[in-house]
Amino acid sequence: MAETERKKEFLRALKFLFFSVSAGIIQAGSTYLLETFTHLPSWACYLIGLILSVIWNFTLNRKFTFKSQENIPRAMLKVTLFYAVFTPISTFGVRYLTDRCGWNAFFADALMMVINLVTEFLYQRFVVFKNSIDTAGRSE
Repeated sequence: MAETERKKEFLRALKFLFFSVSAGIIQAGSTYLLETFTHLPSWACYLIGLILSVIWNFTLNRKFTFKSQENIPRAMLKVTLFYAVFTPISTFGVRYLTDRCGWNAFFADALMMVINLVTEFLYQRFVVFKNSIDTAGRSE
């Protein structure tokens, strides 16, 4: 890989990290608010926060990180498939860590966010936007 390509990928990863942190703030904030002001179980609060952050993260990363002209419904379907696998696993993981292991919900959520960050970047980079990176604004 050429030096300019490595630099471009590094910047892409930094953008993804930045937007994921903002999505993490949305997830953590909404989860906290739901846990504080509702009687929902912690796993349900986590799930709602996760959904809100996914929508935010997908929108920003499609436009600014991957600069993709990929068909939005098709790309979102691919992301939905990722979360169809990740969400039950992470929801069970948060529930297990909080209910069975006595973890603080914040720390359980934080662990799932880190796992999500790494796996979602790889999935979006090499599956969702693989053939459409840097195509936004180009005339086909």
